[in-house]
Amino acid sequence: MALNEFAANPPPTMPTNGLPAFSAQTRLLVVAPHPDDETIATGLLIQQVLAAGGEVRILLLTAGDNNPWPQRWLERRVWIGAADRQRWGRRRHSELLQALHCLGAPTPALQTLGWPDMGVTDMLLHATAEAVPALASAIQRFRPDLVALPALDDRHPDHGSAHVLVRLALAGQSDPPRLLAYLVHGHAHYNGFIEIHGSAAQTANKRNALAAHRSQMALSSKRLCRLTDMPERYLDLSAMPTASSSTLPWRPSRWLRPWLRLSVVSAAGAQSWRWRHAPLQRDSHDQDAYQLMVLAGTAAAPRFARLALDLPSVWIFDHWGWCAL
Repeated sequence: MALNEFAANPPPTMPTNGLPAFSAQTRLLVVAPHPDDETIATGLLIQQVLAAGGEVRILLLTAGDNNPWPQRWLERRVWIGAADRQRWGRRRHSELLQALHCLGAPTPALQTLGWPDMGVTDMLLHATAEAVPALASAIQRFRPDLVALPALDDRHPDHGSAHVLVRLALAGQSDPPRLLAYLVHGHAHYNGFIEIHGSAAQTANKRNALAAHRSQMALSSKRLCRLTDMPERYLDLSAMPTASSSTLPWRPSRWLRPWLRLSVVSAAGAQSWRWRHAPLQRDSHDQDAYQLMVLAGTAAAPRFARLALDLPSVWIFDHWGWCAL
């Protein structure tokens, strides 16, 4: 093969632990709730698809502007107003473009939806009819065959809700793309990961991309560097069994129940109740477990449930989060 032919049509890369070989036909969509998720979770995957001649799109859900503690630290301020957040969002956008350059991804590979940072769950629960079609449209325009998305178990509310939104946006497709779920916050409750290891050059590029996210390195450099130096791990959702039970995985303490809110979403929309008003019944085989009764308009798969403490808190991460039904 002549050199120019090789450059135009690079050979497929070797399969990586169950993944198909990447080639010029590979179209990877990375769903990133915030700037830096694309580097931490998928920096090696992005490089390997691009090296094979494939195309990559980064779908950024929020600007990451509601990120007060690093902003307070770097800007030496306590009060952060709307204009300050907008400026911070522009800074993070600039950092993201630098990170993509380090990974070899061109600027047009980035598409932004402009949703509110720390507001993806609200988009899902209160604007389902707008959020799901917007995400479905973005996916359909790119036509990926591989989608990297946050894991359902991720304890950052924007991440878990992003997972649900992608699954709802893809519901009903006759030939859906392969879904690889990545975990940034929390611990996985399953096994069977696909691991991607990078070459020395790819790992160095990923470190440089992380360094470009200077605002995030200010207070979290050790944690982020540790994540970046690890192999990338993905859960292949196509290999997971389809959930068929309405039994909830949570057994909240009795004294918490007055402040709990249970939400259920499907392609038909979202419903939410205080725990004592939720359509629950005791599991016939386990009296400490609860089953969600089938609701009109929510019987179609996929369905997801979320349990949350309905009280103001400075703690941003989910304790219970989402489950698939």
